[in-house]
Amino acid sequence: MAKNPLWSDEYWLLLMQLYLNKPVGIKPLYSKGLVDLSLELHIPPRYLHEQMTRLQLLETPRIKQLWETYGKNPRKLLHEVKLLKKMDGFNHAEKFYEGVEIRESFEKLFKPLEESPTLTPVKLILILNLYFRLTPFTMVTDTPEIIDLGKLIQVKPELIVEIMDIYQYCDPCLKNEDIIINPLMGHCQETWQHYGNGDLKTLSDLSKELMFYFL
Repeated sequence: MAKNPLWSDEYWLLLMQLYLNKPVGIKPLYSKGLVDLSLELHIPPRYLHEQMTRLQLLETPRIKQLWETYGKNPRKLLHEVKLLKKMDGFNHAEKFYEGVEIRESFEKLFKPLEESPTLTPVKLILILNLYFRLTPFTMVTDTPEIIDLGKLIQVKPELIVEIMDIYQYCDPCLKNEDIIINPLMGHCQETWQHYGNGDLKTLSDLSKELMFYFL
């Protein structure tokens, strides 16, 4: 595995603290704790997840030493983590990227949409996954699946139905000739292009992983 340019060996302490949070062990790829740490460090969740696996397997002498020092001393670990987060330059990825054209990364998926702050691209993916499990007649606010998803991602059923209406417009199988003017159209079209035209099993598997963020 290639080393991420923003990774620092000091971050093992952050991963160890997360690993030791109950239930102890490797956290799901898109669990909130892992994603939040990824956003804090500007390092993709998958890389941190792989590093956490290395942490569990005691892959290197340094990792073994970290476990011997902090594994059974959570107060000492907490103290070191607090000191780390106070260090100058911590969490400042912009210094690394200064003068470099940045391609949009995983962070964009979890950022609220300007047009509707209760939504994020991740939520649009989950709504799209549900879209393929319903029929147009069941894309209404009192459908149990829509209510349950709304509670999980904290989005009102009315907004979920609104998004599904846009997805119906994007769906080439429906051959909808109506014109929809909605500020969320661009975001929904982008989500459809990335995830709606491919393998639905891939979309379903991704959605199952992303749901851990909201549990």
